[in-house]
Amino acid sequence: MVAVLVTGCGGARYHSTRGARLVRFTLHSRLTNRNLHEVLVVPKLHGDWLIVLLHGKSGSPSQFLSQPFFDTLAALRRHAPSVLLLDGGDDSYWHDRADGAWGSMVLREAIPAGVKRTHDGRIALGGISMGGYSALLLASRNRSYCAVGVQSPALWLSPGAAAPGAFDDAADYERNDVFRLRPPRPLWIDLGASDPFHDATLAYARYAGIHAHVSPGGHDVGFWDAHMPQFLRFFARACA
Repeated sequence: MVAVLVTGCGGARYHSTRGARLVRFTLHSRLTNRNLHEVLVVPKLHGDWLIVLLHGKSGSPSQFLSQPFFDTLAALRRHAPSVLLLDGGDDSYWHDRADGAWGSMVLREAIPAGVKRTHDGRIALGGISMGGYSALLLASRNRSYCAVGVQSPALWLSPGAAAPGAFDDAADYERNDVFRLRPPRPLWIDLGASDPFHDATLAYARYAGIHAHVSPGGHDVGFWDAHMPQFLRFFARACA
């Protein structure tokens, strides 16, 4: 299958899916009172496991669709997962809040909808930026994932430091503070040396007792695409 995707990140990001099928479906979510537009990626060769990925702020499921993404899935062959790319709206931060039960939606509606289509037995969870924060949050509360991986997670050390709209108020931040929860295992974190979340992310890595993979770069699609192969291979080592 060959296609070209144009995204809000600056143009075409892949020229071939390397034989992977893109299955698009709409989830009628009762918990968020929205129609959510999901993407299931099924590689030509794959194993019996699934990665669920959560996009960043102002992103979409297509944020993950890049040439390194498809190339790595193809290279993993029968160790590759199917990949479920979820729709979290513009700035939900994927947690239960006043405008919708976004975290509960992931666990109780979206993941079951994906598993119904793939019948996979093992599930991994990951995300970028906003989605990276939420992957840590959800996996700390539901420890059933074979691995958790995040890129450039949007983390703050106090309610006052959080971006406007990330939380309803200080109480919402406190209810969903990943520094108060037991970190998931096994866990991968990567980020750019000049990422604005650098200090908070390294603080979380110390709290979790793991090594964060820091490389030159910032908080942008170029960094995430460049490090997608290592990201996916971490999941394959843990889950395949």
